[in-house]
Amino acid sequence: MEPSSRHDRLRRLAETALQPGFVGTTVPDWVRGRIADGGLTSVVLFGRNIVDPEQVARLTAELRAENRDLIIAIDEEAGDVTRLEAWTGASRPGNLALGAVDDVDLTESVARDIGRELHAAGISLNYAPSADVNSNPLNPVIGARSFGARTDVVSRHTAAWVRGLQSAGVAACAKHFPGHGDTSVDSHHGLPQVSGSAEEIAATALPPFVAAMEAGVRVVMTAHLLTPAYDPDLPATLSPRILVDLLRGELGFDGLVVTDAIEMGAVTARYGIDGATVRAVKAGADAVCVGGEHAGEATFELLADALVQAVLDGTLPEARISEAAARIAEFAAWSGSRTRAVATDKAASDIGLVAARRALRVVTGPSDRTEDSGRGRGSVLPLVGAPHVVELSPTMNLAVDGQTPWGVAAPLSDLLPGTTSVRLTEADLRESGDLLDRKGLDPAAERSLVVVVRDAARHGWMSAAMARLLGSRPDAVVVEMGVPNGATPGAVHLVTHGATRVSGVAAAEFLAGRR
Repeated sequence: MEPSSRHDRLRRLAETALQPGFVGTTVPDWVRGRIADGGLTSVVLFGRNIVDPEQVARLTAELRAENRDLIIAIDEEAGDVTRLEAWTGASRPGNLALGAVDDVDLTESVARDIGRELHAAGISLNYAPSADVNSNPLNPVIGARSFGARTDVVSRHTAAWVRGLQSAGVAACAKHFPGHGDTSVDSHHGLPQVSGSAEEIAATALPPFVAAMEAGVRVVMTAHLLTPAYDPDLPATLSPRILVDLLRGELGFDGLVVTDAIEMGAVTARYGIDGATVRAVKAGADAVCVGGEHAGEATFELLADALVQAVLDGTLPEARISEAAARIAEFAAWSGSRTRAVATDKAASDIGLVAARRALRVVTGPSDRTEDSGRGRGSVLPLVGAPHVVELSPTMNLAVDGQTPWGVAAPLSDLLPGTTSVRLTEADLRESGDLLDRKGLDPAAERSLVVVVRDAARHGWMSAAMARLLGSRPDAVVVEMGVPNGATPGAVHLVTHGATRVSGVAAAEFLAGRR
């Protein structure tokens, strides 16, 4: 074989192994050209690519003009991680809410509803569900994305989610293998470590992935974390012991293995984005997800060149990248046939709100009026008149679009006109010591106070601000829209198990006595 022909073939194999994102709501020329050349066989859509479902359908049709089996992926967990509804807020609750309800039929129906919408938009692969058992309540990156802290709950709902999504013609992806729940570091920035023994991990973290496989999941996504019980040196994404010996050998998975976003700090800090890409494919990953933060032609060229050079210099066996390309081609044919199938039913319009209502929990109250020594109305449900709402807003991890609407104030304003509100961040309170008193308490002096928090137990500043507000207004209602943990302050304490738009609507309905 002539050197140039081999190089061209390796280049096609390298491009096939990449699942890049891009910028814009139409197809860039470089993406169109790579698809037409036959190398690029996958792309990933993010919130920046999306305006509305009709625009996404036009975009995917444009992408597939040169390759009808093109794999088009998205990270649509629903719940707190949504791409299709990044600008409006999710119309379906996330995994923690579904796990709290613990009705597998409901979970399957919600996932099927998501699948119908994705299928109609021309998307063939969804990087969901999260099969992580959130056994560390202070986990900074999983949290409400998990079905819960119990292995049995997460296992049965992971399987139900996979069945529901794939019944609508969209491939599911169980993540983040071998389990990101028992961690305390955000892998976007650092390298988390799971300290359990192999026996502990097999009993707690692996069963949801086994359940997903038994349900027929087509794809597994790797985690950028260190699991010394299996490999003391390499993160799971870069570890043959975890991807080959454990996932393929011990657990018998024969589907597609895709990496978590390869630009994340957990792997790039040590190996660089190109070095991590080569090591991931060598370790057993078939496809490399890239482009959440580093989208564009330059990154794509860098990684494709790195893979080609690694084969040429013997770092990466040619047989390994050929195996990866063959598995990708097989998946593309399978998913492409399902993408072209005509849907026989339509999405359910209200299942998300139904699920959010069922996930709502009243931890204390709402029995009698709680007097507050003459300061204001006191707290009673339903609320008497329009309240003042204080929303304490954390900085979100990079998996969650920080611009996605959330909270209780907006839907409560619709139900109780005259509702006033303020949203405060840690930076706000750090810059102005009296801001909490001025914005949080004074406007609420003659009306009910609602304090909305999101993972308060993980954020010391938020817990302190909430305690300060409740110290002056013990009659306040507290709404926790993240992972509930610890004491339940407030005259009435509501837990939504997630911060989606419908979770806020469900809480507002309850507060206003509309259900």
